[in-house]
Amino acid sequence: MNGRDRDDEGRARSARPRDGLGRPLPYGAQGVERQPEGVVRTPAATVAEAQRLLDAGMPFHAHEVFEDAWKSGSRADEALWRGLAQLAVGLTHAARGNAVGGARLLRRGAAALAGCGQAYGMDLAGLARWAGELARRVEAGAPVDAGAEAPRLTGPAGPAGADRPGTG
Repeated sequence: MNGRDRDDEGRARSARPRDGLGRPLPYGAQGVERQPEGVVRTPAATVAEAQRLLDAGMPFHAHEVFEDAWKSGSRADEALWRGLAQLAVGLTHAARGNAVGGARLLRRGAAALAGCGQAYGMDLAGLARWAGELARRVEAGAPVDAGAEAPRLTGPAGPAGADRPGTG
């Protein structure tokens, strides 16, 4: 045996606890509960669960919810969920201090959503604008608090707590 953690099917799966941004913690440390993988949700339930996690400052976990939707949803929605997953993981990297990776993923997700209007109550063009603005700030060296910067998925896009036009 090679000492790697494995799941019930024998796939390599780290059992190390993780923090709210998905970073591994030492074995035995108190981490946050992991998102179960492979959960099939309705689009509305996907958006609601991802918003809950984003509001809690856990964009890494929200990315996993979007990833489940892209893998289990309709082929027509694959690019939508993948783009949203990229926004969430971009926010994760930015909050971890990885400006280059964060900005790159925020822009990649924004590009995937830019030509879209609305889907499942989400202002996708507004989310693309939010991501582009955050990418510029991250590249300029602004620190990112994942919970404070979390986008509002439904209604007007933008950070949930911000006091400016276009936020909800």
